[in-house]
Amino acid sequence: MGDGPPAAHRPRRPWFWLVLAGLGLLAFVSPAFGPTPIPDVLVFRILAHELTRGALFPNACGSGIVAARCATYVLIVWQLRLPAILLAIGVGAALGLSGGTLQGVFRNPLADPYLLGISSGGTLGAVVVFVLYFGSREITGELPLFAFLGSVATGLVILAIAWSRAGSVETLLLAGVALSSLLSAIVAYLLLFNQQGSQQVYDWLLGSVSFATWTQIGIVFAVLLGASFFTILHARELNLLQLGHEVAQSAGVDARAIRIRLILLASVTTAIAVAFAGIIGFVGLVSPHVVRRLVSSDYRVVLAGSLVVGAAFLLVAWDVDLFFSELPIGIFTSLAGVPFFLYILFRQSRRSTMGGA
Repeated sequence: MGDGPPAAHRPRRPWFWLVLAGLGLLAFVSPAFGPTPIPDVLVFRILAHELTRGALFPNACGSGIVAARCATYVLIVWQLRLPAILLAIGVGAALGLSGGTLQGVFRNPLADPYLLGISSGGTLGAVVVFVLYFGSREITGELPLFAFLGSVATGLVILAIAWSRAGSVETLLLAGVALSSLLSAIVAYLLLFNQQGSQQVYDWLLGSVSFATWTQIGIVFAVLLGASFFTILHARELNLLQLGHEVAQSAGVDARAIRIRLILLASVTTAIAVAFAGIIGFVGLVSPHVVRRLVSSDYRVVLAGSLVVGAAFLLVAWDVDLFFSELPIGIFTSLAGVPFFLYILFRQSRRSTMGGA
């Protein structure tokens, strides 16, 4: 009777490892995709050459390709496609982890990283940069910095509400919706002062990983590593929170303190994704559901699995994006996410109706 976790929580590990193996394979073959097709064998040679600084394959492309064409291939694979792939993996993992965390905190399957208005704060920060620069395209480090600060500031406002005595789950959800509407109104007002910058903001709002740099990748993965470590440490408490506030309290869990810590961690991971990739929706909504459906509903698995599934989801979206001349990646995540959202909403409403009948 007590040999392991309940069937609903028992991990089905083969699915997890299949997704992880698929992510690794996809990351390996993705540099071959794009408007300029490059054979997989040549991609492997270039990556091995660059990673070993020429120790393997001193001639990156072999003897059959002229030097000028080889230099172009190296530029495309190493400086353009590989950074975009790694940023897609990092941003997707961050959004997946945030979604899994927030769905656990709020015990709400429709929660995602943008539920509390954190993305709207990032948008406001980016718009401030566009307005200050009056449409100039010479914007470099200021944009991600202001977007990050805007997202974190919004998260701090939510944390202040959570810290108050009125900070129930329902209050936080409603406060997030209200805050998101307020910030969106401020964004619209600011754009009236800079019509030229409106198109730039529009492009940023749809998300992109195409212009990634190695510095950005280092920052994203450093923040992701720290945030995921501390988030997964709270997996046991998240499992107890699913049983109800009173049960968690009786098991020695300070539900309000855990909720505040996890919202802060989710805010930081969402902020770093928004700062370097713009607004990319539905990754955080879809990823935890896929893990719960295929692997386990145990949050020790859901959090780690959401990292992997989120990374794979966004990498697939980036690969699909390349076949459409690099349109904003948020278009493709929305095309996949909106039907999934409606499916979840339908299931939840049907359960509520049946339960109340």
